[in-house]
Amino acid sequence: MTRDFRLDTVTRDREQTRRVRGQVKWFDPVKGFGFVVADEGGPDILLHANVLRNFGQSSVADRAGIELDAQQTERGIQAVEVHSIEPPDQDDLVGLADLDDIDPEVIRAAPLEPARVKWFDKGKGFGFANTFGSEQDVFIHVEVLRRSGMADLQSGEALALRVIEGKRGRMATEVCGWETAVKKPD
Repeated sequence: MTRDFRLDTVTRDREQTRRVRGQVKWFDPVKGFGFVVADEGGPDILLHANVLRNFGQSSVADRAGIELDAQQTERGIQAVEVHSIEPPDQDDLVGLADLDDIDPEVIRAAPLEPARVKWFDKGKGFGFANTFGSEQDVFIHVEVLRRSGMADLQSGEALALRVIEGKRGRMATEVCGWETAVKKPD
């Protein structure tokens, strides 16, 4: 079933936008864009890196759930604002042995800490970050990144990490956008 894009729209800066839920088809941070497939079907929606950065992330994992505002342009439908990103289905993700023996309650109870990426190599499958106030590096595994709904990290990128003491030192169990760590309670 194809829906007319002009339905369910709101006026935003004199342009028509529509809230869309869907799934990331693919996103390439090097190219600076990717595409989203709407749950309701229709043409692919262009997701530009700037729109994603405005949400506080530099990448998003393939098959991640996403809610965004989209707008019809001369070049097709494009995302103009991201509202939420949900990690891909856990069934699609590979296990991480370093977390197998750790009580899930310990992982959930770890506070989010503001951090900055030291380096991350997607090809190697890992990288490191520094949390503010600590000199110890925090290990970030690519599977933790995918579970968090991201695909890649850039050196110097600000983010929030849920950190635990793992078998080999401090390690991230969740990676979020910077704003998550600095949000003030309502």
